Amino acid sequence: MLNGINDPHSACVIVLVKDFSGAKTRLATALDPDQRRSLAIHNARLAFRAARIGTLALAVCGSESAAHEALTSGLFPLLEREPKGQNQAAELGLEYALGQGAKCALVLSSDLPLITSDDVVEMIRAGQLLGPKATLVAPAIGRGGTNALYLAPPDVIGLHFGANSLPKFEAEAAALGIRFGRFESPRLALDLDEPSDLQLLAELTGR
Repeated sequence: MLNGINDPHSACVIVLVKDFSGAKTRLATALDPDQRRSLAIHNARLAFRAARIGTLALAVCGSESAAHEALTSGLFPLLEREPKGQNQAAELGLEYALGQGAKCALVLSSDLPLITSDDVVEMIRAGQLLGPKATLVAPAIGRGGTNALYLAPPDVIGLHFGANSLPKFEAEAAALGIRFGRFESPRLALDLDEPSDLQLLAELTGR
């Protein structure tokens, strides 16, 4: 049972991982298919490593190869038999977390090239400070998206990943009277969807 409150290590951490072979198609003008696959695997491993701070760390995986990577990295893999998108994947992970008695959960994209375990700890701690019923989001750079989502309890609001997800999370939290916050983190804000994101990563890392 995951009953700890105000302890970031008590949270369930869930990483959402697509099939590596079809990943990052919007980077096709900058990277060839092998490079895109390698990048997706590299970023997923970073997310897996960061997620291991949780008492329960799991990955919802869109392919057997992604599930193998998660298991090798020490996470419990949940394999989607028919991947249908980010919201359905997150729902699968959150249902599992609830079944394990989790009081709070953090859902992470597997596409965060700067993520560290410290970022995960800090976001969970910030979410726990909001109280037992709360939602905390880590905004993505410039697109109204959400790269990480803290929920207490794991089913406190619905899921709205996709275009302009952040205002949708905020609006539902307000409608339900749930405490809502934004976790502003440069390392969680950067995901790699467009060639310009690769340029920004190079500038931030000096590579």
